[in-house]
Amino acid sequence: MSAAEIAVGLLILVSAFLSMAAGVGIVRFPDVLTRLHAATKPQVLGLATVLLAIVLQVPTWGVLSTAVLVLTFQLLTQPMTAHMLGRSAYRTDHVRRDLLIEDDLGDDIVAHEEPSGNATPVE
Repeated sequence: MSAAEIAVGLLILVSAFLSMAAGVGIVRFPDVLTRLHAATKPQVLGLATVLLAIVLQVPTWGVLSTAVLVLTFQLLTQPMTAHMLGRSAYRTDHVRRDLLIEDDLGDDIVAHEEPSGNATPVE
């Protein structure tokens, strides 16, 4: 066994552990926001370690460019998806607001609501 094969094996084990931690966090955490945190952070790191293991195992430009593209798109879409799911959960009252340290979204919603008496009817 070479050092590269040992490194690949260790990276895959780290990735498996991070993916398992994400799954356990999704099942065990009490509310939507902490579950989103558990789903996004370890999952992205787990994907990065698997991609690094693949690049170490097959070090070609095609594999490297594909791995970089996959990781780039994952890093671009995962935070946005978690953000939109969190906002949706907040607006549908699926967030435990007693656990929030600071409620910036609630303050913004209240600040931008129109008073009900000033609304003009649409014809």
